[in-house]
Amino acid sequence: MTTQATRFSGDRGSPLPNLALRGTFFGSLLVCFLCCILTTGNTSANTPTKARAAAAVKPAVHEGTNHACHVSSKFPADIVQWCKLITAKAEQTGLDPDLIAALIWQESGGDPLAYSKSGAVGLMQVMPRDGLAANFTCANGPCFASRPSTEELQDPEYNLHYGTGMLAGLVKRLGSLREALKAYGPMDVGYYYADKVLAIYKQYGK
Repeated sequence: MTTQATRFSGDRGSPLPNLALRGTFFGSLLVCFLCCILTTGNTSANTPTKARAAAAVKPAVHEGTNHACHVSSKFPADIVQWCKLITAKAEQTGLDPDLIAALIWQESGGDPLAYSKSGAVGLMQVMPRDGLAANFTCANGPCFASRPSTEELQDPEYNLHYGTGMLAGLVKRLGSLREALKAYGPMDVGYYYADKVLAIYKQYGK
C-alpha cells in the first residue's frame, strides 16, 4: 500500500521518506511561491497602466493664461483674479473686459460656484438645463433644455465662454448694450439690472 510519505519521496519501495529529496521539493515550491508574490501586481515603469497614463497627462492650459490683464485694477481682487480669462473672452467677443468684469461682480462677486435662488450658476450666472432651472417651462417645453449642465458651468473658463457669447449675441441682435444687459438679466425688473451693471462699469472701468 502506497503511503503519502512514499509518494513525496519518489521511492515506492521504501516506507520511509527520503528527507533530502523531500527538502529539495519543498524548497523549490517555496522559491516559486516567493517569485509569484514578488511579480504579481508589480508593473514596470514602462507598462502603460491607466493610472500611469492619467498621471502622465499634463493639466490643460487654460486659454486665458497667455493673455495680458486688461481689466481695471480698481475692481476688487475677487474679480481681478479672473483677469486673464476675462481678457481672452473679451478679445474673442469684442466686449470690453471691464464690462465683463462689472457683470461678473454684479452676478456672482467672482465666486465660480455661485448658485442663485433661481438656479443660475457660476461667474456669469448662466441658467443651466438642470437643477432648479429645469423647472422653468416655456411654450415648447423646458426653457433651458439646450443649455449646458450645472457641472459644466461651474468651470470658470467654460462659464465665461458661454456667458460672454450670450451677451455678445444679444448686443449684436438688439443693437444696444443697455438692451442686451436688460435681456441678459432677471426678468420683470425693467432696466434696473442693466443700469446697475453699467454703473459699476462706469465707476470701476478704465
